Amino acid sequence: MNAVYKISGMNCQSCAAKVQQALSTIPEIETVTVDKSTDSATITSKTKLHTDDLRSTLKTIDTKYDILTPTTAKTLTQNSGKSFSWIKYKPLLVILFYILLITLAIQYLSGQFIMTTWMRHFMAAFFLTFSFFKLLDLKGFAASYLSYDILAMKWKTWGYIYPFVELVLGMAYLIDLLPIWTNTFAFIIMSLSLIGVVLSVTNKREIQCACLGTVFDLPMSTVTIIEDSLMILMSGSMILHHLG
Repeated sequence: MNAVYKISGMNCQSCAAKVQQALSTIPEIETVTVDKSTDSATITSKTKLHTDDLRSTLKTIDTKYDILTPTTAKTLTQNSGKSFSWIKYKPLLVILFYILLITLAIQYLSGQFIMTTWMRHFMAAFFLTFSFFKLLDLKGFAASYLSYDILAMKWKTWGYIYPFVELVLGMAYLIDLLPIWTNTFAFIIMSLSLIGVVLSVTNKREIQCACLGTVFDLPMSTVTIIEDSLMILMSGSMILHHLG
């Protein structure tokens, strides 16, 4: 059974992550996705759920959360905003701009532009910056990541490990440690991440992107696909460069 429940009391994406994690502990629930932008939870369950049971579960984490009148997923989708706005992606675009600006400045100061060196610096800054935002609320990120990442869905601990993997990758790129292995590992994990993102976007799921943790409220969209694809392209190009 698939239904959407309106939820009150959520003030930020971290709240949404906590609500999602709490609801996912209910045995009858197969999947749950909490969307802060619409203050709702899309739930797929084995049997019909009772609102009072859901409410009781949320009250165990904080009394401010409450379940309101359920509606169908179709109705919520029709009523949700369909227009694409770049304003929603301002935090992500600003961060990427800063990374691009700084890495290009490093190349300028070196007196020459070497594509592979620039890509290595970009990947280092990318992973270090993005891991930082995820680690600000590790528990919230893990709960949010669980809603779309194919590996996290099968192994929940991966959501807690992933930010540290990004941190290690960022440091490895920064000091140019074992470039072939570093790029290969980055290529693999970004490809796995991309699969979950593509499935979510093609299925038109109204969920939040966890690329910057729970600090910013970023919707999952084609922008996320482009972001992951670029990282895959860069790591793949550097693998070929070192093998050649």
